[in-house]
Amino acid sequence: MFPTVSHFIEYLFGVQVPLPFNTFGVFVALAFIAGYWAFTQEFKRKEALGLLHPIKKLITVGKPATTIELIYNGIFGFLIGYKLVYALLNYKLFVSDAQTVLLSTKGSLLGGLFFAGLFAYWDHKEKNRHKLPAPKTVEVTQHPYELMGNMIVWAAVWGFLGAKIFDNLEHWDTFVQDPIGSLLSFSGLTFYGGLICGGAAVLYIAKKNNVKVLHMLDIGGPGMMLAYSVGRIGCHMSGDGDWGITNLNPKPFSWLPDWMWAYTYPNNVANEGNLIPGCVGKFCHELAAPVYPTPIYEVIVCFILFLILWKIRDRIKLPGMMFGIYLMMNGLERFFVELIRVNTKYNVAGIRFTQAEMISSILFLSGLLLVLYSLKNKEKHANY
Repeated sequence: MFPTVSHFIEYLFGVQVPLPFNTFGVFVALAFIAGYWAFTQEFKRKEALGLLHPIKKLITVGKPATTIELIYNGIFGFLIGYKLVYALLNYKLFVSDAQTVLLSTKGSLLGGLFFAGLFAYWDHKEKNRHKLPAPKTVEVTQHPYELMGNMIVWAAVWGFLGAKIFDNLEHWDTFVQDPIGSLLSFSGLTFYGGLICGGAAVLYIAKKNNVKVLHMLDIGGPGMMLAYSVGRIGCHMSGDGDWGITNLNPKPFSWLPDWMWAYTYPNNVANEGNLIPGCVGKFCHELAAPVYPTPIYEVIVCFILFLILWKIRDRIKLPGMMFGIYLMMNGLERFFVELIRVNTKYNVAGIRFTQAEMISSILFLSGLLLVLYSLKNKEKHANY
């Protein structure tokens, strides 16, 4: 396993390069990039079809930087400098435990003040460069795909919060033992929490900019499937605990690599299992028994599902149907992988189920209803 990027580089090239990046975080970033690409392509395609339209906005140009803008930039610069300079001055600690450095109150006061002044000065100079004797109001055209920058920020912030909240609800016993540590930890994220909260934030931005809900949902389907597939690579490579149940069964095919059938996740970032003899460092655990590597199954299946969605997107004309199909695919995929995945079980009226099984079932039924709704309102949505 490769808990950090440094471990991966050492595996490939035999050289130890100390970098403060964990593998899971890198693939989360790549997942957002993949989603950004797919969303943007769909925005442009739907605009070309006349389903989405650019909007006109009035903006004022030529104004100097206001005091409030300078203060905001100064505060932002201070936070950057406070942590960045401290991290560079304590680079070994930053590499070994980036979470502690970033989430603690420790920092460099001088670094913060320097960057605060630098950011405020940069904003002042930039605004003065475009300052006019008399500021004027001009009309600009904003294309729907230009919303993606704003959407990605909202999706990242609210998606992370949702993923943390749902994960702590799922692991309530651990949460009540250390609420602050659980909330601030970079590990422990539930996909469906991120999907629900991040998706709600994106829909809010879309609605504010006159993008109809059903079109926004359809745009998101393929991109979210692709992003999920990419993100799960990070889960597998880092060994973050999202693996399956113990698997002692013989391989069904001799050509199948062991790591795709039953894997012990050595050096996993979750630090679960037994200590590895002779291992020195932070990540020195390996599972006592091999398990199903469910993250890699989801990588493969969800990428195939993305290709299917991407292939059929031109053929689907009814608003809402694409997202309904996505929900059904997502729900089925996650429900079946839960059958061989380690997870917390709830017991209601003698029925045992996981949080993901319950939500995936709801998503499948919601997708089915959305498809039926689209078919039923075919004529109504002809000019949607």
